[in-house]
Amino acid sequence: MRFTSTPRGARLARRLVSLRLDEWGHPYDGRVNEAVTLISAEFAANAVRHGRVPGRDFHLRLARGEDVVRLEVSDTLTERLPKRRAPSGEGGRGLILVEALADKWGVAPRRPGKTVWAEVRLSPATEG
Repeated sequence: MRFTSTPRGARLARRLVSLRLDEWGHPYDGRVNEAVTLISAEFAANAVRHGRVPGRDFHLRLARGEDVVRLEVSDTLTERLPKRRAPSGEGGRGLILVEALADKWGVAPRRPGKTVWAEVRLSPATEG
């Protein structure tokens, strides 16, 4: 899915992720939906705030496997890669949150730009 690199685009991305997860059997108040939705909010906000190139959109991909949900957010700015840092003032907490919620996450190069991805495992007791 492609979204405008605006706060509205980031908000819409987050809402569509939550809706799709609910459609896949992971209810809005369930562990998987809450975790992946929060991660999507952070990645989309970062794509808008730190990865924005005027006139370019960001892309989001949500995929499910047998035992994992994978989220990917791509933007076109290569120069700024996400990195964990100590919180300061109003920022720096987002990737700490991602690290706590995701089983794995990382950054992959893309032409142009980068893709930030995260995976959340589905446990046997998980919804759906």
